[in-house]
Amino acid sequence: MPLRAFRISAVVAAVVAAAVLGGVSAYAISAEPDARFQPVAATSSPAPAPSTPATTTPPPVTVGHSGACEAGEKQREVEDLLTKIGGFGPITADGYQSDQDCTTIKAFQKRYDIRPASGRPGPLTHGIAQRIAAFDPARCEAGPGLTACVDLTNQITWAMRDGQVVLGPTVVRTGMAGGFQTPAGKYALDRKNNPEWSVPYKVNLPYFQHFLNGMGFHETTTWIHDSFGSHGCINMLPGDVKALWDMTKVGTPVHLWGRRPGT
Repeated sequence: MPLRAFRISAVVAAVVAAAVLGGVSAYAISAEPDARFQPVAATSSPAPAPSTPATTTPPPVTVGHSGACEAGEKQREVEDLLTKIGGFGPITADGYQSDQDCTTIKAFQKRYDIRPASGRPGPLTHGIAQRIAAFDPARCEAGPGLTACVDLTNQITWAMRDGQVVLGPTVVRTGMAGGFQTPAGKYALDRKNNPEWSVPYKVNLPYFQHFLNGMGFHETTTWIHDSFGSHGCINMLPGDVKALWDMTKVGTPVHLWGRRPGT
């Protein structure tokens, strides 16, 4: 065999061998040829036929997952709830995690400080979506002017002015069991202090707004979704409590009803 034809045969064989042993398609190799090894007319024997490119099996399609983020065990339930709640972006209630579903779920998680805000709808996202979906402004029985409303059963709060919702609904954490329960009733703010020093618990309480026996609204000092509760105060997310602080004044009515589950 002439030297140049031998070189061509050797290169083709090496390419095919590398493709097969490496488990990748021969098309993965650059289509740009090496100028040193251009094919020429054979003088004594025909050039070998091109090899069939090695093939790879495509990865299996994961049901309920498009690649945007991982589907969760509460996928369809959260899709249904966010469709009802609205305001976080388009979402399709079909149990399939599309790119848009992922974006909408992430927006919901970020709004309520659900960590990580990965777009995966697990039990925590589902539970908070259930609470927000239970929002019923009429339960507050708000009159004219501004009223701060707290649904103890669903652990959510909002504010109403002259019959219109002007803040929320958003999540809260109220008093835990063991004598720390936040009581239902109709009260009024009688003190505002930012921050207020808690003598028994030795911690500053940002945006403190007092209404009863040492209890008031204030910024959460820990993660609001932990498994515990407050010592009677209404813990709020930082942005929400600041917004409420800016609205209220001494004398603003505070309406609480229901009872925190487990207390």
